[in-house]
Amino acid sequence: MKAAQTYVESVIYQFNYYKSVGERTFNQLSDEQLFWQYNEESNSVAMIVKHISGNMLSRFTDFLKSDGEKEWRNRDAEFEASITTRDELLAQWNKGWQCVFESVEPLTEGDLNKIVKIRAEEHTVAEALNRQLAHYPYHIGQIVYIGKMLTGDQWKSLTIPRGKSAAFNDKMFGR
Repeated sequence: MKAAQTYVESVIYQFNYYKSVGERTFNQLSDEQLFWQYNEESNSVAMIVKHISGNMLSRFTDFLKSDGEKEWRNRDAEFEASITTRDELLAQWNKGWQCVFESVEPLTEGDLNKIVKIRAEEHTVAEALNRQLAHYPYHIGQIVYIGKMLTGDQWKSLTIPRGKSAAFNDKMFGR
């Protein structure tokens, strides 16, 4: 695989990777499992998707021009069970990611030191991107964990399967 030439390319690559991890998890879950909650205080996969998407839309709409915490965002509502179908979940997921990519893809290395605000706190563009590169994988990891719990021994590993590290390394190193 060719290495990213710039930081912006690396960010785009990482966002695409984590988007695919979420999607490969959705593909292993039944419709019912997407809405399962361990208890009242826990989030379903659908709730996590709603939250991630809400965050993406808020942070990346007018990314370089307005505070990343938009007045129209209702973060608390993101944790209410209002998505009821797989199609709604995927539409929400894709809407958030589309906003991210439309904002990040045009960025240049010269934009990285510009200042943006999130909840009135100043960040360089690079810092704001790093913040989101930590936030989204955190929640996507929760989605994967829920998926692994619900599918049990039917789970298909998204990375290196247990007990297969040596074979993977041999392949990667051409041994």
